[in-house]
Amino acid sequence: MAHLFRDLSLGHSKRESTPPPPPLQTKPPPMPTNKLTSPDLQSPLGQLASQLTDSDLRLTAYDVFLAVCRTSASKPLSTSASSIADSPSQNSPGQNHNHSPSSPALQRSLTSAAASKMKKALGLKSPGSKKSPGSAPSSGQGKSKRPTTVGELMRIQMRVPESVDARVRRALLRIGGGLVGRRIESVVLPLELLQQLKQSDFSDQQEYDAWQKRNLRVLEAGLLLHPRVPLDKSNNASQRLRQIIHAALDRPIETGKNNESMQVLRSAVMSLASRSDGSLSDSCHWANGIPLNLRLYEMLLEMCFDINDETSVVEEVDELMEQIKKTWVILGINQMLHNLCFAWVLFHHFVSTGQVEMDLLYAADGQLAEVAKDAKTTRDPEYSKILSSTLSSILGWAEKRLLAYHDTFDSGNVYTMQGIVSLGVSAAKILVEDVSTEYRRKRKEVDVARNRIDTYIRSSLRTAFAQRMEKADSSRRASKNQPNPLPVLAILAKDVGELAVHEKQVFSPILKGWHPLAAGVAVATLHSCYANEIKQFISGITELTPDAVQVLRAADKLEKDLVQIAVEDAVDSDDGGKAIIREMPPYEAETAIANLVKGWIKTRLDRLKEWVDRNLQQEVWNPQANQEGFALSAVETLRIIDETLDAFFQLPIPAHPALLPDVIVGLDKCLQYYVIKAKSGCASRNTYIPTMPALTRCEIGSKFQGVWKKKEKSQNTQKRNSQVATMNGDKSFGIPQLCVRINTLHHIRSEMDVLEKRIVTHLRNCESAHLEDFSNGLSKRFEQTPAACVEGVQQLSEAVAYKIVFHDLSHVLWDGLYVGEPSSSRIDPLLQELEQNLLVISETVHDRVRTRIITDIMKASCDGFLLVLLAGGPSRAFSRQDSQIIEDDFKALKDLFWANGDGLPADLIDKFSATVRDVLPLFRTDTESLIERFKRMTLEAYGSSARSRLPLPPTSGQWNPTEPNTLLRVLCYRNDEAASRFLKKTYNLPKKL
Repeated sequence: MAHLFRDLSLGHSKRESTPPPPPLQTKPPPMPTNKLTSPDLQSPLGQLASQLTDSDLRLTAYDVFLAVCRTSASKPLSTSASSIADSPSQNSPGQNHNHSPSSPALQRSLTSAAASKMKKALGLKSPGSKKSPGSAPSSGQGKSKRPTTVGELMRIQMRVPESVDARVRRALLRIGGGLVGRRIESVVLPLELLQQLKQSDFSDQQEYDAWQKRNLRVLEAGLLLHPRVPLDKSNNASQRLRQIIHAALDRPIETGKNNESMQVLRSAVMSLASRSDGSLSDSCHWANGIPLNLRLYEMLLEMCFDINDETSVVEEVDELMEQIKKTWVILGINQMLHNLCFAWVLFHHFVSTGQVEMDLLYAADGQLAEVAKDAKTTRDPEYSKILSSTLSSILGWAEKRLLAYHDTFDSGNVYTMQGIVSLGVSAAKILVEDVSTEYRRKRKEVDVARNRIDTYIRSSLRTAFAQRMEKADSSRRASKNQPNPLPVLAILAKDVGELAVHEKQVFSPILKGWHPLAAGVAVATLHSCYANEIKQFISGITELTPDAVQVLRAADKLEKDLVQIAVEDAVDSDDGGKAIIREMPPYEAETAIANLVKGWIKTRLDRLKEWVDRNLQQEVWNPQANQEGFALSAVETLRIIDETLDAFFQLPIPAHPALLPDVIVGLDKCLQYYVIKAKSGCASRNTYIPTMPALTRCEIGSKFQGVWKKKEKSQNTQKRNSQVATMNGDKSFGIPQLCVRINTLHHIRSEMDVLEKRIVTHLRNCESAHLEDFSNGLSKRFEQTPAACVEGVQQLSEAVAYKIVFHDLSHVLWDGLYVGEPSSSRIDPLLQELEQNLLVISETVHDRVRTRIITDIMKASCDGFLLVLLAGGPSRAFSRQDSQIIEDDFKALKDLFWANGDGLPADLIDKFSATVRDVLPLFRTDTESLIERFKRMTLEAYGSSARSRLPLPPTSGQWNPTEPNTLLRVLCYRNDEAASRFLKKTYNLPKKL
């Protein structure tokens, strides 16, 4: 880094190493083009209405500088500024000081001095060994010459040829001769120079004409265009001077003499310059009107910078500044204006020299601290106007870079950002707190620094986001011919995430000095920018596509990353970052994905349900359809469910475990629907059990008994046939078809375990699955279907059993067993046909449900056997002797199901035949004992109210040897006179229906 200051000690001139200067010039060399202008930076000190160039101003400023500092040994030039201290009072321009002849200001030698006071004030340290500035062109001999005095240093810095310097000094000596006892500010310098110098003092006519025109334009600018004291429109002197100057610009006047033209000019000039500005001094006001004075002073301050290294201030800046401040008396400058001008010059020099020397920027910022103090102590409208203009220019330049700092700063120059931010914030604070009338009137508490940084962050990131948006669109167009190109918003999400990380690492640490939540504001801005795009995208999504999921997943990841940065940035804030987080309403990307997936699931399930309905209508439940003996519709249904699960887990979404319950519940309902439809219309146990006939008593020895038997049989058959008429016309409800239905439900129940294991496998392959997803009761996820299958198998199994016993075998059970004489109508026909049905079932149903169905058939057979004995109607009657036949037949029935050990287990047979076994001993019991037992049981059941008349016990259907109704029915079917008389006497039961 180039040092801001260079030492200029004798014998070590940096200029000594430069090429020899050219021969003596008669015209001042041009200044570098960027000296006082910058492409995007105009001087805020005001633009002159005259045609004075920068070169004209520089030469005029040098004239003023020489005039206030120049003395001679024989006749010193008196000046009020000759002994002004380093930092004169801001009210000092009018004070008078005598300059000591023994220490002339311009002849002060330059020596290696102590560290510069000004450098210390600006917070800078002097580097090690220094070099002194060399001379500008001084003679035709071409030898380099070291500057040994402040005057010579200034001449070199201002690039004034020695010939011009000598001419001005001669004129000043002549002027000084006529000003004994008067101050230099009491004369109009350009007028006096015109009076003292004539054409012969110049090398040629062209130089003379240019010099005369410059001085006339200076008079015009100082007295007519920008006067210290405003002009009265009726002022004749101003009109006369304007005419003289315009005429002289067209036709030069003869100077150097006290001729008429000069007298007329002097009269007009002095008339205007001598007007009072309200002060008590006798100063002439020709160069102290704004902005002329500020532009001239700006020229002088620029000379503090080394012409050979414009990023450095000359080592003798203290001595130079001391002499420059002596011009205040002529230019009307005070300490406040000096501070403001110097701050501008430091800042402008930083800009015009490539913005690389940070010491200049920090020095300008430090000088603004002095300006801030001044701004609080004055309400001078002229000063406030210049202050506002200067600060606005500085702030405008800074904000042009800071409002899009991503475009301004990169790894090569980011080190300059902190200084630029500091400078911009300093300018903004003065403008708001000390210049803004609204702020002063309302006295609002405003954190200017934080507000500005907030604005810079949001503005720059919005600009950067728009650029990333355009870049993402270009990337999409460039890759449109490639397989599976990324969607624009997915590319953008990735770019924005990288931008946020870069912001956090590079810019936020700098900006955090003024805004504690710099990173949080940055990511909140990016979140908001992306939110506009993603919400519009979400509102337009109608179906789940790979592109949609890719974009939503990218948005979700971006949001999590941005929120994480905001939370980390706000860990030490008062509210824990709640204000920033409130600026980041969720994208709801996960919700959007979930809604799309739920829509996808619903569509799949609706199709599945439609398919189930259509195929169940066509299903014939053919036992020969496949070897397994279950319905093809179930095979297809399970296949579609498998495909649905596979398709679900292939969806490119992050939340499979979260949405899996929706899938399983939906599939569970579809399977449950299939199960319910599969068993619907198949009747049940109660459908086939015949209605019990009314109680009757036996008609002992009637010769019409056979007639009643035939009539009863006809009635019972008619009732039973009406109950099951719906079953007979549909082959899909035959025993083989019902067995296929049972097999199908059992198969579906078995496949539940397979499905759940497959789901676990899918979950293990999911990127977003966690351990708890595997231990969260997956085996219970299908809750409705397994229960429906168990219930369906139970219903169908009972339906098969009772259909066989009470419908298919009714001709040998209900219509044949023990009708008439028990010994001639025994159980053998029933057993034969029952065995055939058992063989069919054994060949049709699955092994795992075979035992259940056969057990249900045995239960149905026992129920039918008891129903014949206890509710068989008037066609049946049993004597005590028939009890052995009944017991033998019951044993044969049990043996059929035991099948010599190949059938049902003995304990199962005993369990389900227990009721028959308990009831059969009643048929061996004598009638009197039965009657006594019946009476006792009835009295126990009904209490003392039954003593006068035994009530008729209701039929419960739960046969039991201690239950009154069971005992009553044994008596009803007892072929015995005593039983018949008891029933006639007690209940008046008829002998026939």
